[in-house]
Amino acid sequence: MSKHTHAFQAEVAQLLHLVTHSLYSNQEIFLRELISNASDACDKLRFEALDDATLYEDAPNLEVRVSFDQEAKTLTISDNGIGMSESEAIAHLGTIAKSGTKDFMSRLSGDQKKDAQLIGQFGVGFYSGFIVADKITVESRRAGLKAEEGVRWISGGTGDFETETITRAQRGTSVILHLRDDATEYLNRWKLKTIISKYSDHISLPILMRKEEWDAEKGESVLQDEWEAVNSASALWTRSKKDISDEQYAEFYKNISYDSEAPLTWSHNRVEGSTEYTQLLYVPAKAPMDLWNRDKKAGVKLYVKRVFIMDEAEALMPTYLRWVKGVIDSADLPLNVSRELLQESRDVKAIREGNTRRVLAMLEDLARKDVLPTGEEWDKLSDEDKAEAEKNAGKFSKFYAEFGAVLKEGLGEDFANQDKLAKLLRFASTQSDAVAVSLADYKARMKEGQEAIYYITADTLAAAKNSPQLELFKKKGIEVLLMSDRVDEWALSFLHQFDGTPLQSVAKGGVDLGKLQDEEEKKAAEQAAETFKPVLEKLKEALKDKAQDVRVTTRLVDSPACLVADDHGMSTQLARMLKQAGQPVPDMKPILEVNADHALVRKLDASAHFDDLAHILFDQALLAEGGLPEDPAAYVKRVNALLV
Repeated sequence: MSKHTHAFQAEVAQLLHLVTHSLYSNQEIFLRELISNASDACDKLRFEALDDATLYEDAPNLEVRVSFDQEAKTLTISDNGIGMSESEAIAHLGTIAKSGTKDFMSRLSGDQKKDAQLIGQFGVGFYSGFIVADKITVESRRAGLKAEEGVRWISGGTGDFETETITRAQRGTSVILHLRDDATEYLNRWKLKTIISKYSDHISLPILMRKEEWDAEKGESVLQDEWEAVNSASALWTRSKKDISDEQYAEFYKNISYDSEAPLTWSHNRVEGSTEYTQLLYVPAKAPMDLWNRDKKAGVKLYVKRVFIMDEAEALMPTYLRWVKGVIDSADLPLNVSRELLQESRDVKAIREGNTRRVLAMLEDLARKDVLPTGEEWDKLSDEDKAEAEKNAGKFSKFYAEFGAVLKEGLGEDFANQDKLAKLLRFASTQSDAVAVSLADYKARMKEGQEAIYYITADTLAAAKNSPQLELFKKKGIEVLLMSDRVDEWALSFLHQFDGTPLQSVAKGGVDLGKLQDEEEKKAAEQAAETFKPVLEKLKEALKDKAQDVRVTTRLVDSPACLVADDHGMSTQLARMLKQAGQPVPDMKPILEVNADHALVRKLDASAHFDDLAHILFDQALLAEGGLPEDPAAYVKRVNALLV
C-alpha cells in the first residue's frame, strides 16, 4: 500500500467555511446529505447495471447502513452502490462541487437522460460532514474492480488530503466521521433514527441500523448484531395514484401534519412543463390553534429530487392558504436552496401559482358537492355515485366553518384569483342565519330592479342581524348579507363587484335603493330634510366634537338614529378593531343619521335638554352597533338626569 498526499482545489478552504458556517445552518443536515449521497450511489449502480449485470457482484440488494462506535467516537454511513476508484476519489472528493454523477449525466442523451432523472449529484453535500467531524475517512471500491483496488481517503478539512490503496471486499463506499467532542450526541441510536425519519424516510432504499435491546444485567441498552430498516423506504408521492389507497393517503397526511383527524380532501399530481414538480396537497378538517398567527412559519414540505429541504416552505403557498399541508418535490430547484433564494426564484413562483390553482380547484370541487342532489337528479344516480355524494356532502361547510375567515384574506392578497375566491365565500343573511349563502345565491334571488348586493359588517352575527341600519331593507324585503368575521370589512374593501353587480355596505354613504324606492318616498325624504334643517344645524353644533355631519335618514324605520361612514371611509367597527390590535387609526368621525319621523327626534327642538339628548342619541347609536360611549360615566349621568 502506498500513501499519497494531494492538495485540495484552491477554493477548498473558503467553501468548507461556507458549508460549515453558512450553507448548513441546521447541524443535523449532514446526515441527510450523506445518506442522500449513498442513495445516489446506489441509483447510479442500478442504472449502469442495466448494461452490465455483473456490477451487482454477489450483492444485488442495494441498501444504506448507519452505525456508530461510542468508544472510537465515529459515525459511519455505508452503501453498496457504485463506489469509487482511487482516481475517482481524488477527482470527486478533492475538488469541491466536482460531481461524478453530474459528469455521468452529461454523457447521457435522449431517453437515457429521462431514465436517469432520479440520479442525484454527488457534490458539496459530502463536505457537510465537517460540521460535526474534525476528520473524515472514506473507504471505497468501485463495482467491477478487484478487492485489492479499493481506496482510502482521509482529510481533516484543511489544505490537503491523503489517499492510499486498500483491500476492500465489499463494493461501495463507507464515510467514517470522526466526531468532535461537541458532536457526540450523534452517537445515539434514537437520535440518529429520529433524524433519518425526519429527513430521509422517503429514500427508496432501506436504511439499516443495528437493533437495540435492553440488557437487564448491564442495566443499559445494547446494540445487537441484527440489522433493521428505520425508514419506510418509499416516498408515497413518487408512486402512482392508482397504487395508493385512501387510507394510505390519510395516514401519510397524519404523519406529516401531526393531526389525528383525516383530511377533508387531497390532490396528488405530477406537473410537467417549463417547471417540473410533484404536488401532494391536503385540505385539513380542523384549523390549527395558531391559524391566525401570520408571523408563524407555515407551508408545505419541500423536497428536491426526493431530498428533504425544509419543513415550512412558505414561499410555495400564499399566506391565506397557510393551513394547507402537503409535499412539493421539485425536479428543478438546487439542493442547497435557501429561503432567500426561494423568494427570488422564477421556478418557485410557477410552483406557487400552480399550488394556488390546485387548492382553489379542490375547494371549488368540495363546494360543488356540498349539498346532496334532490328529486329526479338524485334518482338518476347509481348506488356508487350516491355513496360518493353522501361522503362529500357537508365537507365544504365543515371546511368553511374552520377556514372561511382566513380564506377571505386572499381578496386583498391574491388579485389574480379574486373572482375564484369570491365564488367560494359564504355568509349568513337576513333570510338565513346559516353561513351558507354564496354571492351567486344572493344575486340569483335579488329583487327586480335591485342594482347592488347589500351587506353589513358587525362584531357578532346578532349585532349585524339587529342593526337599525337594516330597518328599511327589512321593510322592503331586500336581503342583506350579514358579516361578523373580524376580517370582513378589510377583505370586502378589495371586492367592489361580483359578476358585474356592485357590493354596497348598508352602513356607508347615503341609502339609494334606486328603482326599489318610489318617487313619493324620495320626495317625502327631501321635504323632511328641509323641514328639519334648523334642528340639524343645532345637532351639528352640539356634536361637532363627535360627528363630522348630521343628516336626516331614510334607512331607519323604528330607531331614532344610527351611525354611518362615508362611501369610502372607515367604519367605527373597523376603527375599534384596529385600536384593539394596537394599530394606528386615522382621526375620523362618523356621520349621525336621524329618523325625522321618530317621536324622540321630533321632541328635540322643544326640549330644554337639547344638548344632553343630542349626546344620548349619538351614544345610543354607537351602542346599537356594538361600540361604547367615549365617556360612559357622562352618558349614564345624562340618562339619569332625564329620568328624574
